[in-house]
Amino acid sequence: MVDDTPTSMSQGHESVELVGDETVGYFARAVLIAALTAVLAQVSVPYPFSPAPVSFQVIGVYLAGLLLGPLWGGFSFALYLLVGAVGIPVFSNGGSGLAYIAGPTGGFLVGFLLAAVLVGALVHRSLTPRPLSEVSVAVQTGAVFAGLAVIYLVGAPRLAQVQGLSLTRGFWVGAVVFIPGDVVKIAATLGLVRGGHLADLVE
Repeated sequence: MVDDTPTSMSQGHESVELVGDETVGYFARAVLIAALTAVLAQVSVPYPFSPAPVSFQVIGVYLAGLLLGPLWGGFSFALYLLVGAVGIPVFSNGGSGLAYIAGPTGGFLVGFLLAAVLVGALVHRSLTPRPLSEVSVAVQTGAVFAGLAVIYLVGAPRLAQVQGLSLTRGFWVGAVVFIPGDVVKIAATLGLVRGGHLADLVE
């Protein structure tokens, strides 16, 4: 027999609200990281050693995976790509549109999405994020470097194809020359996360 007493219905109602609030919270954080990535993308300067510019949007990739896990981290970057694809200037140097995604640096954008999912999966091992205090620095560091590798593996071949370069040359100008700077960005990201400077975002 179904228990439809006020107490039972109240408890069920509270449970539904709790799940809803959690989802809304993850959604809001995903949107926030997508917006932060759009801002970081504007901090972009030409790089004499590569057709691709130096930008800081990759920090958003690491934050999405570390803080939101594979599902919501991936959603954050799917949203970022969708917003850019419809013409809002959220990519590096105010770029936008499908033509930009199909261009020489478009592979890196696709790599960002895949990397956010991978970092989240390696760190959280679940669709639901767990507290980063439960994850060792070594695991977080390894996950972020794995994400960077994915970005290189997807972005560099596309860069080579569009620019008419050999695959070896593509990896040189699309990956190798960026390694020192990317290592610094990884260190900065992990420092922010481990130092608790993003507590308001993860709580």
